[in-house]
Amino acid sequence: MTAIEKPWDPSAEGVLQLPSGLLVRGRGLRNPLPPGPKPEFALHLRARRPAPVAWEHQWLRWPDFWLPADRPAFAQALRTLLARAEKQRVEVACGGGFGRTGTALACLAVLDGVPNTDAVAYVREHYAHRAVETPWQRGFVARFG
Repeated sequence: MTAIEKPWDPSAEGVLQLPSGLLVRGRGLRNPLPPGPKPEFALHLRARRPAPVAWEHQWLRWPDFWLPADRPAFAQALRTLLARAEKQRVEVACGGGFGRTGTALACLAVLDGVPNTDAVAYVREHYAHRAVETPWQRGFVARFG
């Protein structure tokens, strides 16, 4: 495994440090791109295909306030994102950066070893207190894995 040449700043807004030490940035696509290095890979979670970006990305259909349309594809995308985070700057993004992004980050935390029952609290503490907005998103995290 090679080190990331210029990793995310762990203290930067939107950057979540997983228990393994891997860094993932979460953000809202409606907001301006944060300062600093650009992602090398992004997972976009939107109901409709988002605007193109200059870096490699994957889009998964996920309507606002709901759950991913293709749950097996979502789980595989998170596994891929987690593996890429070892060598690249990766981010997860939805419209506002809280519901779908928070849910995805909580599921990443589960894959990284956080118990399902603690994953939402982990992401709310280390990413954004508004993360994982709906009861069905919280239930999805509780059953993820």
